[in-house]
Amino acid sequence: MVQIPKTPAPPSPAPSRSVPTSADVARLAGVSRATVSYVLNNTSAVRISDPTRRRVHEAAKELGYVPHAAARSLRAGHSRMVLIPAPTFPVGPLYSRFLTDLQGSLAALDYTVVQYGTGGPHGDEAARAWAELRPVAVLVPGSGLGPHGVAVLKRSGARAVVTLGPETIEGAHALLMDHDVVGHSAGAHLYDRGRRRIGVVVPQDPGLEAFSAPRLDGVRQSLRGTDATVTELPLAYDEQAAARLAARWRTMGLDAVFTYNDEYAMLLMRALLDEGIRIPEETAVVGADDLMLGRLLRPRLSTVRLELPCGRELAELVDRAVRKPTTEPETHKVLGATVLHRESS
Repeated sequence: MVQIPKTPAPPSPAPSRSVPTSADVARLAGVSRATVSYVLNNTSAVRISDPTRRRVHEAAKELGYVPHAAARSLRAGHSRMVLIPAPTFPVGPLYSRFLTDLQGSLAALDYTVVQYGTGGPHGDEAARAWAELRPVAVLVPGSGLGPHGVAVLKRSGARAVVTLGPETIEGAHALLMDHDVVGHSAGAHLYDRGRRRIGVVVPQDPGLEAFSAPRLDGVRQSLRGTDATVTELPLAYDEQAAARLAARWRTMGLDAVFTYNDEYAMLLMRALLDEGIRIPEETAVVGADDLMLGRLLRPRLSTVRLELPCGRELAELVDRAVRKPTTEPETHKVLGATVLHRESS
């Protein structure tokens, strides 16, 4: 019979250090707990001298003290958390820069930004999951949220719901991003350059329909009543798909293409050049977003520069809504577009 040796009992863990409190910080800094609260919560209503603020911050750092967010929320009657659900569509460098700017601006106003992942439900159903975190404000990119979802968020304590998309939602502040203007700018530019048989790339990536359809409509609007034609070109973001499209390019007789954005422009330009199609002599190409890589291409890529909302202005909108939650929702058109003419067109 094989005997299993007894494993000695592990030594008892050393007693953990108690969690530092604001009272500990107050004792070390030589101030009252109220002063600690005023300093660490960035309260502007009470004047605290700079030396005192430094002592409090140094004491908190030495002790490893971090304010309790839940307790602070109870005292204030609301949290300082701004929830930004991750978009359900692929995002590029332009949106990432905008988001970084927004987060910095909200942080300067003493808000904590939390990004919520895309897994699970969407739209009104997702609003219930967002509400469980009790944010003071929610910034929703894209479409899908409806009036019911807005009501769920507000009943849970959200003082501001802001949507960034193509339409207004009842009860929410709206930053309208009308992508028609992007396509309209590209179409007008190509027509002015003498192009009359214009293709428009429509990405097949799921989630981009809310942007690609208005851009296609914008090109059509810019050419309505002219002698130009518009050909829709479905395209996956894939080298083989671009090569197949380029292989039949000359049979379609197109002399220009608006490629939805700069990334699709680079994909298609490479395929067209591999087919021996000269740019811009045979086909002019215009992208959108004004990525730096487009300026490094040869020929340099013409593009539509998008003007997104300023992060500071959006942060101030959120702050106004949090401080005055009963005011009427604001609506702002925030997307501008300017064509940058370079060698590819």
